[in-house]
Amino acid sequence: MSAPKLAGAPISWGVCEVPGWGHLIEADTVLGEMAELGLTATELGPPEYLPTDPAKLRELLGGHGLSMIGGFLAVVLHDETVEQSTVDEAERTAALLAATGAEVLVLAAATGLDGYDERPALTDAEWATLIRVSGRIRDIAARHGLRTVLHPHVGTHVERGPEVARFLADSDLELCLDTGHLLIGGADPVELAREHADRIGHLHLKDVRADIAARVRDGELPYATAVGQGLYVPLGDGDVDIVGIVRFLRDAGYQGWYVLEQDTALAEGDADAAARPKQDTARSLDHLRPLFN
Repeated sequence: MSAPKLAGAPISWGVCEVPGWGHLIEADTVLGEMAELGLTATELGPPEYLPTDPAKLRELLGGHGLSMIGGFLAVVLHDETVEQSTVDEAERTAALLAATGAEVLVLAAATGLDGYDERPALTDAEWATLIRVSGRIRDIAARHGLRTVLHPHVGTHVERGPEVARFLADSDLELCLDTGHLLIGGADPVELAREHADRIGHLHLKDVRADIAARVRDGELPYATAVGQGLYVPLGDGDVDIVGIVRFLRDAGYQGWYVLEQDTALAEGDADAAARPKQDTARSLDHLRPLFN
């Protein structure tokens, strides 16, 4: 069996696009710790965290022996009044990813509000716009040699099981199967993988505590607060059937990346917290690697 394609992501080190999320560890440290753990690839992280000049980004990644596999792009897809700025941002992101040898654009249907706690309902017309604009972005990315996958994500317009099913029915985009966000949204990631194995184009591996996830889903706990309270845990420590998902997708012929993502928020000035991302990612790798033996 060929070695699994394992990658890291800056969010596991607390690097997030949400304003005021927490302390940001400098990029050299994050990439260096990924390399020390034996990872050879990463996702891009939030806008402007890593260099936006392709040559400088390639130099930074190469200094740590890492390659770029793709990047997360959360943009407003449902609002025609901002459609041009949305596709312009997608064009810039796709061009940067392609220039670094990446493979995939990970798209999310942002609400346009700060954070991931409010989610206004869409009209049928807005939903139709979301489908159309996501198709435009798919075509933009394809011109740059990238695949586009839709990421069901907490606090976006494609989050919960019925929305995921509706998107799959209305769009031909593949999905980023994010095991944590799907569970938080009330979907069963194992069932989704089994029913739609042919639509899984990318994989974000997360583990979550179901008790805290239920409070987020019911609106009792803000998402960022829940992350700070330990919503996400190393693989194997939570309530997601990571073993079942990985084994099923592997046996179904999945050839894509397995991206380790443990959403983390770091308190300012907490030295112990700054050491936790590497430790937690190491534990996740220890849980994951035996599944490929």
